[in-house]
Amino acid sequence: MKTLNAAELLAALGHESRLSVFRLLVEAGPDGVVASMIGEKLGLPAPTLSFHLAHLSRVGLIRGQKESRFIRYCAEYATMDELIAFLTSNCCQGKACLPKTAACDTTAKRRTLAEDTSSTKEPS
Repeated sequence: MKTLNAAELLAALGHESRLSVFRLLVEAGPDGVVASMIGEKLGLPAPTLSFHLAHLSRVGLIRGQKESRFIRYCAEYATMDELIAFLTSNCCQGKACLPKTAACDTTAKRRTLAEDTSSTKEPS
């Protein structure tokens, strides 16, 4: 990832509403959430939400997919992973100094943690 790209991603996340939207979508998982539910959960009016969703989509942090008359949004985990890797590369001269990041420092580890969590849930 180039510095300019990282700066664009961080600038997009630098707004309270966009950060809240992104975190909600990260927590929602790969299935994502429809736009109306995002607005409802965060208390954002539709035009404001639309503006923030468009910005996050434009920089590649989220993606939307039309379902009937709704749009379902989900986080772009690959982009998030690249940004985290960019921010933490060569940290502390290669020493392990970030215990929270080390606990889930690769996409594979995050997926394994997510699968372990989902497999322990009881069926609905």
